[in-house]
Amino acid sequence: MSNNKKFNNSSQWIHNHINDFYVKYSYKNKLRSRSWFKLKEIDKKNNIFKSGMKVIDLGSFPGGWSKYVISKVGFKGLVIAVDKKFMNVIKGVNFIQGDINKKDILNKILSFKKKIHVLISDMSPNISGIKFVDDIKIIKLIKISLNISKKVLLKKGIFIVKAFQGIKLDYYIKKIKLFFLKVYLYKPNSSRSSSREIYIIAISKKK
Repeated sequence: MSNNKKFNNSSQWIHNHINDFYVKYSYKNKLRSRSWFKLKEIDKKNNIFKSGMKVIDLGSFPGGWSKYVISKVGFKGLVIAVDKKFMNVIKGVNFIQGDINKKDILNKILSFKKKIHVLISDMSPNISGIKFVDDIKIIKLIKISLNISKKVLLKKGIFIVKAFQGIKLDYYIKKIKLFFLKVYLYKPNSSRSSSREIYIIAISKKK
């Protein structure tokens, strides 16, 4: 790709981003990110989050999902946010900074064994722009998230994870169905139409 084309694509993205309704609303209402709306749509469709729930948020930076969840579960609930990047404090949210591939961070997450009502993951790899490579990266993150959910979720717990429309997605849908009673794909209206981003919603973890 030529430098001019890269510049034009970048300029177009910036223009679209700053004029995006959800981005503008996020800034105005201090929501941290437009991803807040995605989780709100998922919750509205499935009535997931309730007062007093315990929730783990993987890939939490900059805090859009954590901020939404704590507003729903309240201070009687528990939100554990995890990310490699530092995330500014959200009242009521417990933040763990670190890589979930590292044993010490993973052990902190797994210490909540069979105590968590919902595990959400908005983790995304560094995008290369090469579809095949990016698909492999996101599948790895789905696999890690699923393995954690199997260990920490209560019976009838809920698992929500970001995916890309592409290779091996059907395979992982089938795999997730082994552990949850209801599994389906959902693309929120607030997710950009140009994005391959889609969410796997897995309801009611099996015993």
